[in-house]
Amino acid sequence: MLPSNTVLMGFLISQLCLGVIGNSLLFVLYVYSFLVKARSSRPIDPIFMHLMIVNILTILFAMISYIVSSFGVRHFLDDAGCKAVLYVFRVTQCLSISTTSILSTFQAITITPSYSKWAWLKPKLPLWMFISFLVSWFINTLIYVYIIETVIAKINDTDVDYGYSHAYCKRLPNTRHQGLFLSVITVGDIFFMTIMIWTSLYMVTLLHRHRRITQNLHGPSLSSQPSPERRATHSILWLVSCFVLFYLLNNFITLSGFYAREKRPALGAIVVIVSSVYPTLCPFLLMSNNRIISRFISSLSTLRITCFQRTFGD
Repeated sequence: MLPSNTVLMGFLISQLCLGVIGNSLLFVLYVYSFLVKARSSRPIDPIFMHLMIVNILTILFAMISYIVSSFGVRHFLDDAGCKAVLYVFRVTQCLSISTTSILSTFQAITITPSYSKWAWLKPKLPLWMFISFLVSWFINTLIYVYIIETVIAKINDTDVDYGYSHAYCKRLPNTRHQGLFLSVITVGDIFFMTIMIWTSLYMVTLLHRHRRITQNLHGPSLSSQPSPERRATHSILWLVSCFVLFYLLNNFITLSGFYAREKRPALGAIVVIVSSVYPTLCPFLLMSNNRIISRFISSLSTLRITCFQRTFGD
């Protein structure tokens, strides 16, 4: 195995383990809070749970093929395998952007003051959230049927197209409706990115205004104490910023591969790594300001102290 392949394999495995474990842990904690401690759960928690599931699927279907390829395994996927893996990856990747957009919109409406013109949307948020999930799944699963029709397995390792390709798969040449497909995807991405940026700017404006009012009324000491909604808003703003950054970086690398004169087989792995950074970091950004994590750690500390007292008390 080449040293470059060894480094790539170690990086891919580390990123996969970190992402899957982080998302799984946070998903289990959200489910526990939702089922066992239903009173303390929030309407926004199902969005977080949906995002964790989408992140896990995105990481697995993006990285497994490249990890297997780094071990030197050839012909790991046939035509059916390529169609299934790339279809699920593309669907979950687009569900990630739509779910993040739904999350930022939900939080923006949640912290909207009662006198705002958007306040009438608050009672309708749970229903609209459910409808948004159904529409996102339906549209993405329908659009990416195109992937199933245009993807086949590579014949050999040198079979690279359009600057770079998947480790085991490639697209059929001269496919129909390719321009229409790319246009639909681009319009959808721009739409969700616009919503995310607009709602993020709106939340930043509200937080700044609220902080200034609190400082005028109660002084700087009280205004520096973050509320649960404020912590949640900060986490979502970090999520949106991270998503936008790596989305733009991923597109830049992808376009560089398309327009490169020389074929670059390793560029596919780089694109996968970059595109998986957001779903990998996502749970840890949420953990940093999450009250569920705080309660869980507090419960563990209480349990440890109780066991310690019982042990030495006897």
